[in-house]
Amino acid sequence: MEAKKPVRVFATSDIGQEAIDLLRRRGYEVEVYPEPTPPPKELIIEKVKSGIDALITTLRDPIDEEVIAAGAGTLKVIAQYAVGVDNIDRRAANKYKIPFTNTAEVLTETTAEFAFFIMGAVARKLYSAEKLVDEGKWKTWHPYLPFLGDEVTGRTVAVIGTGRIGKAMAKKCLGFDMDILCYDAYPDEDFIERLRRVAGVRHREGLSGRKQRIEYVAFDQALSEADFVSLHVPLIMPGDGPTPTYHLIGERELKLMKPTAYLINTSRGPVVDEQALARALLEDWIAGAALDVFEREPLPMDSPLRDPRLEHKLRKYPHFASAGRATRLSTDPHVGMAGRCVQGLIDVIEGRYGGDPRKMPYVVNKEAFDGHEQ
Repeated sequence: MEAKKPVRVFATSDIGQEAIDLLRRRGYEVEVYPEPTPPPKELIIEKVKSGIDALITTLRDPIDEEVIAAGAGTLKVIAQYAVGVDNIDRRAANKYKIPFTNTAEVLTETTAEFAFFIMGAVARKLYSAEKLVDEGKWKTWHPYLPFLGDEVTGRTVAVIGTGRIGKAMAKKCLGFDMDILCYDAYPDEDFIERLRRVAGVRHREGLSGRKQRIEYVAFDQALSEADFVSLHVPLIMPGDGPTPTYHLIGERELKLMKPTAYLINTSRGPVVDEQALARALLEDWIAGAALDVFEREPLPMDSPLRDPRLEHKLRKYPHFASAGRATRLSTDPHVGMAGRCVQGLIDVIEGRYGGDPRKMPYVVNKEAFDGHEQ
């Protein structure tokens, strides 16, 4: 009797030894691209054509129709090590009936936490203050020299997008006595009401000195009234849906913001028009910005955001929001991206949930299997 062939997996990035070992203990043959940089697209196509059963990918990898077509009849699943799936051609995956998974939810709190931290960092001028010490320019204490930062507590935040991460951000802002203005194309009024109830208890128990304003408002109103604007929307290109978010924040929107306000982006880089943002910072339309994502990643050396005049107004981070140890590497699918990535892969390969991708919790393109034919 012919021995059963082992499941072959190619990972475009090392997602942690424990996660790789978990697959190998199940008898899977796992090949990991060894470099920290992404593999060339040609190599991914070569591996897919060789008959691998599963492909572990990241946002850095262009998984277009050419890649997907190379796996027609052999590739069983694409397991994305990310929440976003902008790099995967959904139409092509559906055409070839290849399910792809993502790692939603496990990075919700760590991303919201990071958004809150960088909001405070840019407002309180932590970088500028530390640089003052490092360069030996801190000579004496003074009530307002060489500069002052802006407090976060008690201010108004606009949470643009109230999906999982936006809601987590709002909850964190609640604890800092902030007024919370939310905008979403599809408002969740029940969430707002629950936030209000919690705020009411905090006020009645003397844990908050005033009643907080918590409500959904129109987009322009959120921008114009907030001290901080925090973006938590998916990237939707024009024509791809009824509410595109590409360049959601451009010249018009930046001019609506207060000159004392700050922009925070941990969503997707193309949500912000970087040319407009650089101009807004240089011309003092807004006070500052903190970005973890960019229109092109890594940030090009000729980007207007690298203008040295922006050094103390703009904080720039390397797509770092989910980079918590447990969030990135835990093999528990309820805790870590690595765990959820491999669990999504296992669900498809081992035919869990009756072999129906529509019932598999981490499969994104469930619509491709309405006929449940694989």
